[in-house]
Amino acid sequence: MSEVQLKTLGELVESREPGCGLPGEVFIRPDIFETDVDIFFYKHWIMVGVTADVPEAGDISVVDVGRASVIIVRDDDERIRAYRNVCRHRGARLKEVGKSTVGMIVCPYHQWTYDLDGSLHHTKHMGKDFDATCRNLRPVHLKVVGTHVFVCFADEPPADIAKLEETMAPRFAPYDLQNTKIAFESEIVENGNWKLVMENNRECYHCEAGHPELTLSFLPESTGASADDMDEAGRQALDAYNKLNADSQENWEREGYICSAVEELSGDVATHFRTQRLVIATHGESQTMDTKVACKKLLGNLTRRDLGDTHMWSHNSWCHVMSDHAMITYIVPLTPETTLVRTKWLVHPDAVEGVDYDVQKLTEVWVATNAQDASLVAINHRGAQDPGYIPGPYSPTTETYVVQWVDWYAGRLKAHGI
Repeated sequence: MSEVQLKTLGELVESREPGCGLPGEVFIRPDIFETDVDIFFYKHWIMVGVTADVPEAGDISVVDVGRASVIIVRDDDERIRAYRNVCRHRGARLKEVGKSTVGMIVCPYHQWTYDLDGSLHHTKHMGKDFDATCRNLRPVHLKVVGTHVFVCFADEPPADIAKLEETMAPRFAPYDLQNTKIAFESEIVENGNWKLVMENNRECYHCEAGHPELTLSFLPESTGASADDMDEAGRQALDAYNKLNADSQENWEREGYICSAVEELSGDVATHFRTQRLVIATHGESQTMDTKVACKKLLGNLTRRDLGDTHMWSHNSWCHVMSDHAMITYIVPLTPETTLVRTKWLVHPDAVEGVDYDVQKLTEVWVATNAQDASLVAINHRGAQDPGYIPGPYSPTTETYVVQWVDWYAGRLKAHGI
């Protein structure tokens, strides 16, 4: 009996109906997963942490991405650097995943020792002709934007990270995000393919039923609902939202806080991102259960609490920055069916737990939201593997960003010859 010929990833993506989801096969096959990791996590810029992961000289943070591993380190000059987590001798892993503090980076195998600037400092038994300068740690391309630490494993990283930096640096500047500390962090392994995790994040079609805590700070009209589906009261509420949003943005802009949406989501874009300053509901201060600040000591030198929510997406991360704290999340694909979701809550470095902020109030909205999303992604992943699954159409109003994300995914595959 002849074997069934599997469709290539390119053929599967091409086979989808316009405006509809991807075939279920792209979420489960190991060969497709390996292609995804190679293209979207090795050849593109990805977020792997925040500057507060390495607050002092000698602090390191190690992140595994597929078979690759990166060491993020703050050197003796307070500069953040990134290296391949591979000894230049016989390739041993230098450090395990997680955070630690070191004076030098010492290989546990044969004790080759590296300075924090990556230079090979000491070896034994290598002979008088050994040239240590040829065996420094291999650097990984690194870009810090606000507090976000982006790396790219490719020899030549996409140059359009410059647009993200140019756009986000002035938006993040008032919050002084590099001068923050981590108040809390969490990890969830979601039982779903990484693409479904990102699709879920790119829409709020599910928010009203799926995220009761998060929607306390969202005005429902801000999630892309169609006026065609509204009664007269709904249309009046939408008009009121549009006016509130316009008035708030005019007020913020007068004080120098940038508001306008920037979308680098489609076309020949390698570094996929979106940003906008959004109105927060009710008290308008923060994404908390009462929509008031969770930390009394505001970020940077801010004095104004009602600055809305400055959000940013990249293709493996999302964040929400408010006057009192920032919530920053990034993902790492683990297997075709599992994805690590890592979230960090940042506050002013001088804020004191129990005095300036309560961890539960600070985190409860997104702790609940992340858990809910994990459940939703899991049922989406399982259903997409059912033999009866036929991809359906995306909503033209509430899932437009999912369409753009999938189109971007397909375009990047083509750009890399898939």
